[in-house]
Amino acid sequence: MNPYEHGEVFVTDDGAETDLDLGHYERFIDENLTHNSSVTMGKVYSSVIEKERKGEYLGKTVQVIPHITNEIKERIYGFENTDTDIVITEVGGTVGDIEGLSIIEAIRQVGLEKNPEDVLYIHVTLLPYIFGSNEIKSKPTQHSVKELQSLGIKPDILVCRTENDIPDSVREKLSLFCNVRKTSVIQNKTADCLYAVPLMLEEEGLAREVCNHLKLDNYIPDNSKWIEMVENIRNIDKEKEIKIAIVGKYIKLEDSYISVIESLYHAGFANKVKVKVDLVDTEKINKENSKEILSKYDGIVVPGGFGNRGIEGKIETIKYARENKIPFLGICLGMQMAVVEFARNVLGLKDANSAEFDGKTKNPVIHIMEEQKGIDKKGGTMRLGAYPCILKEESLAKKIYGKKEISERHRHRYEFNNEYREIMEQEGLKISGTSPDGMLVEMVEISHKKHPYFIASQFHPELKSRPNRPAPLFVGLIKACLK
Repeated sequence: MNPYEHGEVFVTDDGAETDLDLGHYERFIDENLTHNSSVTMGKVYSSVIEKERKGEYLGKTVQVIPHITNEIKERIYGFENTDTDIVITEVGGTVGDIEGLSIIEAIRQVGLEKNPEDVLYIHVTLLPYIFGSNEIKSKPTQHSVKELQSLGIKPDILVCRTENDIPDSVREKLSLFCNVRKTSVIQNKTADCLYAVPLMLEEEGLAREVCNHLKLDNYIPDNSKWIEMVENIRNIDKEKEIKIAIVGKYIKLEDSYISVIESLYHAGFANKVKVKVDLVDTEKINKENSKEILSKYDGIVVPGGFGNRGIEGKIETIKYARENKIPFLGICLGMQMAVVEFARNVLGLKDANSAEFDGKTKNPVIHIMEEQKGIDKKGGTMRLGAYPCILKEESLAKKIYGKKEISERHRHRYEFNNEYREIMEQEGLKISGTSPDGMLVEMVEISHKKHPYFIASQFHPELKSRPNRPAPLFVGLIKACLK
């Protein structure tokens, strides 16, 4: 997936590469999702074609209805007879888009096949505010609902995105013309804090309406811990600010690093400080201007990525952070470039590089491991999903996590070259985390006696960060910045 088109690629514990929306869901519901939670039309069509090739349709003409729609329904029904109580299915796009018509038809059939009290349709819609006439317009929502009804689906609840409070008269209008109860017109106003949205929807009665329709016991929820968290976020001293630079290559679209950005905010919540994040273009950094660009930041994060564009800028950034003792966190490619930088500028191996970028280098400190060679480099060699990591005693990593064994998610192809382990450790780059068998290097760091915070991981710690349980490596970074 192209980061400029889709934003970041979110990876689940079981190794599914998915849309960034799953990251938002995990952060809010605190459930580790799986490959079953992400359905693309590519997966659907691929499965249907495979079944046809195997003869499962007995030579019948394969059509959108019923074959494609049945395949979509199978993905929804796949959670039946599991420990799942409620399946929330988000249909992306806009009602009426040609790409989504088969999905709309599939969920219409779900409503027909199941009991009325077992299926609920929630339509998320926009109520634009016209500044000139100082009014909220309901016409776009009316047309959207009409389009949805023409496709055979009657929405039970309207969740209305709005910048201003919805007047009672507009709620009544929407109720009348969209054929929903007035209490089912839910206001989703722009919040001062992203994590306040669930509380706002609770106050609006969304859960009440859902429970009533699905005939579920309508318990009074205990949101006290979430309320406390949101209040703590709101009470953070806005005058005090930690400035963090994310030095990456996909900065034209902020969503490319959304989990990293959110993890930095989470770490700010934990340290009771406001975090300001700037995206810095790695291609614009060089030896001459690194100080000018980076000196205004309290901490630096070099995130993951693929391809050789902007690599030298990342190496120069890491050199600046290491030499000037600026708190630094490297993630995935960021760790690999920290290894390359150390090899070049501390070990004196001037041609040191990753085999990904220079296949002829005499010092491939990052390389494809032997068991991976012979497999197509563009597929099959990725280490994806959650892997265990053993942290070394007396390491910064162990101190940060507070335990010996952790599990974090990966998405990469190249690994630390073990031939360089001994010399790197001798010169001060400590290997503080490895796979349980000790073969794969997962974390490197520089002693806190020589640097306030210099640590890098082969995995992506941002993928498991939660607002109420932030990723330890980010918490440690912000804490070091405060000091």
